[in-house]
Amino acid sequence: MDRQVVQLAVRYHPLPPPHNIRIESVPVPTILHPDDAIVKIQLSGLCGSDLHVYRGHQDVNETHICGHEFIGHVVALGSSFHPGSPSSRPALYASLKIGDKVISPFTVSCGECQYCRFGFTARCVSSLVFGSPALQGAQAQYVRVPLAGGTLFSLSTSVDDPLSLSHALSHLPDPAVLLLADVLPTGLFVVLQAFTHPKLAPIFTGIPWPRNVGHHAKGALLSGNTLPYLSSADRVLDVGIVGLGPVGLCATLALLDYLTRADVRRRIVAVDPNQSRRAKMQKIYDALPEDAKGMSGDEFVVADIADAPKVVQAWGRGGCHTVLEVVGSPSALTLSLALLAPSGVLSSCGVHQAPQIPFAGCELYNKNVSLEFGRCSVHSLFVPAVELLLRRRDVLGAIGESGVVDRVIPLRDAVRAYAKFDQGVYGKVVFDPWT
Repeated sequence: MDRQVVQLAVRYHPLPPPHNIRIESVPVPTILHPDDAIVKIQLSGLCGSDLHVYRGHQDVNETHICGHEFIGHVVALGSSFHPGSPSSRPALYASLKIGDKVISPFTVSCGECQYCRFGFTARCVSSLVFGSPALQGAQAQYVRVPLAGGTLFSLSTSVDDPLSLSHALSHLPDPAVLLLADVLPTGLFVVLQAFTHPKLAPIFTGIPWPRNVGHHAKGALLSGNTLPYLSSADRVLDVGIVGLGPVGLCATLALLDYLTRADVRRRIVAVDPNQSRRAKMQKIYDALPEDAKGMSGDEFVVADIADAPKVVQAWGRGGCHTVLEVVGSPSALTLSLALLAPSGVLSSCGVHQAPQIPFAGCELYNKNVSLEFGRCSVHSLFVPAVELLLRRRDVLGAIGESGVVDRVIPLRDAVRAYAKFDQGVYGKVVFDPWT
């Protein structure tokens, strides 16, 4: 391992709140468990969920290193990593080596418990989130990765194999690859959480509910009813997206990609109160090729909070079939419910805090609303997110005004970057800890 004993890090201090982050020198982490890895960070990210702590909205009472997105190189490994590691353990324990380039999901997962085996790695029994008092974060020069064999992805294996992950990503800039640590899989997750719901199946299949669910899709209902297939006019999907920060941009690109490949017509309203975020969304949409924007008659409208309900009302369907909420605040949920049609699906990936959900039970009952909430299982969605990144490398691979990654700046400038990101002046920020 590098002999450096202290490192530069961004640390949150709970007192006095809010906005109390500082650039400090702290000890370099060391191996504490045989399953640990120490990673020398090449790039780390600033994420919207970091702002919950920064603003004092999250119940965090301990000083800690911030950040949960990183890409880097392994500089130390625990004793569990060796070629003779049991085949029952995640394969990386047998193959990961010092010097390998790696990327990490924002949560730790063992790869061995039932939740991990089912694919729900975000709820691993040993799960920890980087950038919290329980696990020091990645806005630093080094980071300790617990359960590294079940958590990390190697970008160094089979570089010469044209079918390998590392080869596929080698043609993209590393700041774009860093999107795979959180925001791109999370954007994909909030879309899949909605689109795999049975309530949206009639639009994708043309078959009314519940015949499109389970064995009923193969035959008539037991009652003998023969409801007609849906017309093409019925099969136009109305979608709302609330929040156009980095995750909202990724969710929009995942949404458009999914619907284009599903050959489904769509009307989309993308909502944010911040003019600069709306402008970035429009710029990214305009940069897409025409075949990624759908069919003739499809709509894509970027709107502020006041205008969004008017857009949806003009569609004449009583609301959106689904609304994707990517903010994590009561006001965003209130707007999402207002945009949602009866029997709609509200899919949320926002990191919600202490305030209660601003819905009365009767509001949900009277609209037959389905709620889908939660944290993305990045480890399980990593490969589909890679495929999305490669398909949309034209915009996801861009750095600057026309890309999701807004800028790469020195870690030493993190205090200013947090303030600008909080104000909506900066979009997605990537930190270089060595400049």
